[in-house]
Amino acid sequence: MPETGPTGSRRGVTVVTSLIFVILLLIGVRWAGGFLKPVALALFIIAVTWPIKNALQKVVPQLLALAITVVSTIVVFVIFATLVIWGFSRMATSFIDAAWQLQAAYQDAVAWLGGKGFSVASSLNDIFNVGLIARTVRQVTGQASTTLSFWLVVLAYVVLGLTEVDKLRDKLGTLRKPEVASAAIRIADATAKKFGRYMLVRTEMSAITGVLFWGAATLTGLDFPVEWGVIAFALNYIPFIGSVVATVFPSLYGIIQFENWETALALFVCLNLVQFTIGNYVEPMVSGSALSISPFVVVFSIFFWTFMWGLFGTFLGVPITIALLTVCEHVPSLRWVAEILGGKRHPKELATETNATGNEA
Repeated sequence: MPETGPTGSRRGVTVVTSLIFVILLLIGVRWAGGFLKPVALALFIIAVTWPIKNALQKVVPQLLALAITVVSTIVVFVIFATLVIWGFSRMATSFIDAAWQLQAAYQDAVAWLGGKGFSVASSLNDIFNVGLIARTVRQVTGQASTTLSFWLVVLAYVVLGLTEVDKLRDKLGTLRKPEVASAAIRIADATAKKFGRYMLVRTEMSAITGVLFWGAATLTGLDFPVEWGVIAFALNYIPFIGSVVATVFPSLYGIIQFENWETALALFVCLNLVQFTIGNYVEPMVSGSALSISPFVVVFSIFFWTFMWGLFGTFLGVPITIALLTVCEHVPSLRWVAEILGGKRHPKELATETNATGNEA
């Protein structure tokens, strides 16, 4: 029997109030994206680099450990940004100069399909626009090379955050409710470990993807094989969307370069085979269930945070979801959310959580 009376009414009000609160919160997060994006990215970098700083503090002074961690992080980002700008700049110039050939090839395909009675080809001809491709390439290249102020803000947050992590941990230990402090520390440690695992797997899979793209471009005779490998390496850090873009652009360039469609088709098949194999078999096998997140939630989080924050939301969508699900795992009243939306958890994680809960009791 459905519950009626004052109790049922109060529950209904609570549910409606919670939904309104969530909607208003999401609107606020989207509206404050300009402020929250560097903060969220800085927190992600802090979570990834803090274990490194913590390990260095055991052998060198704290200030020196902080300096080494920050300088190493800057060097990694400078190298990565330089490679991305170099690869995209080379491709942007060459792609835009030869884009008219792609338009001509498409029009030939439209005429051939029209001769076969496919009326849909005419509508595709209206949609297809080389200028759109050129603007997209310019936008990606420009956005990658004009975000210095953003990264300076992120760097400032990272430096300040790394200096405050240990102090914050000590302050949590002085709380009057030790169970709350213990839970907060466990959540922070678990999130940092998952972020580290996520970036390690992403880097390994990106490197493998870049090498295989370089090999496929070299075997088929595609121009700029090194550049295509670098672009595939960089874009693979953006789940799902990055792999699609990394496959489409060299395939379109193959249509421009190759005189026969068979070679371009072979290149397209090879690149998609690489992405399919790595994304559906190799990466899940390497990462295992350590991230505890289902593929559906991964795709949804990517598109949702892309809608919220654009390109940076695309990159941060999965880490934000990992952090939220980690919180749900360690809060008893929200654990059902992690069980529904998360993937199968590793036995070691379950054993660790059980021991921690038992110690608290």
